Amino acid sequence: MHEVKGVIAGAKGAPVETVTVHVPDPGPGEALVRVKACGVCHTDLHYREGAINDEFPFLLGHEAAGVVEAVGDGVTNVSPGDYVVIAWRAPCGTCRSCRRGRPWYCFDSANATQPMTLADGTRLSPALGIGAFAELTLVAAGQAVKIDPAARPEAAGLIGCGVMAGFGAAVNTGGVSRGDTVAVIGCGGVGCAAIAASSLAGARVVIAVDVDARKLEGAQRLGATHVIDASKVDDVVEAIKALTDGNGADVVIEAVGRPETYRQAFFARDLAGTLVQVGVPDPAMTIELPMIELFGRGGALKSSWYGDCLPSRDFPMLIDLYLQGRLDLDAFVTETIPLDGVEEAFARMHRGEVLRSVVVL
Repeated sequence: MHEVKGVIAGAKGAPVETVTVHVPDPGPGEALVRVKACGVCHTDLHYREGAINDEFPFLLGHEAAGVVEAVGDGVTNVSPGDYVVIAWRAPCGTCRSCRRGRPWYCFDSANATQPMTLADGTRLSPALGIGAFAELTLVAAGQAVKIDPAARPEAAGLIGCGVMAGFGAAVNTGGVSRGDTVAVIGCGGVGCAAIAASSLAGARVVIAVDVDARKLEGAQRLGATHVIDASKVDDVVEAIKALTDGNGADVVIEAVGRPETYRQAFFARDLAGTLVQVGVPDPAMTIELPMIELFGRGGALKSSWYGDCLPSRDFPMLIDLYLQGRLDLDAFVTETIPLDGVEEAFARMHRGEVLRSVVVL
């Protein structure tokens, strides 16, 4: 058993705390990872606010890179000393989706079976099955994806969630390809990753839409060819059409998770165009659309789960693109902070001041 410092959300809406966490040695099929860096993601804030579930207390953090400290019996994919990014999906290989060749939809993804606990034995719920705002974390070995150790951990860890979600929403879910026109509504970390991916995939027009001029500047650095400040135009849909020969975009990626932006994305598509929702909505949100528009506009309405990624395939690819200078992961790192700086980072995130704060251990 290891005693380490970790960041927990103890109760709905309460400030996070840095406390002592007990982490067990790895059992069969598990890996113990010493965390080097972990991004502060909106999903962690959702956990703190009780918007995911009510299984408090949570051990927060899930966008992490680190080094494997030890492995349990039967583990073959990683060894002690391997440099890894932790995934929150580890395909089982045997569920009905995996058997059909769709492991990115795995319905029985693995997590560590042993609990991490507080000093008094209270079981912690690790965020997305990871819990990496801690010096050590215990995960299923399949969640640990070996990458090139040349990638600095502050940048590498971000592909564990936000960057992968946005990149995959464009390339895997949306199928963006050469010559396409793309609009991305919402230019936080996920939206900016979708912009970078669309540019890499050869889209001829990549439109960034947001209400924050700072985020639009970042979107341009990552490959947006045009920007729309939604706070300064009367009609976002018409503004997107004006930049796509009056037709609308081939692929529109909704990276906000609100009914009003989903509706904009729906109507900003070209005929037979694709809408990809990757923004996470509040469970209480609903949307109403005319059925004749659903039928008459054709195309596809898709939700992107984790960028429909296969971590063992996609994480090393994104790291290679980073090391080749083709994917600027460093641009996503707004600031680095200590472990006890998470609560203040949540406030800066809420105010839209950062793409990512990254905890460095």
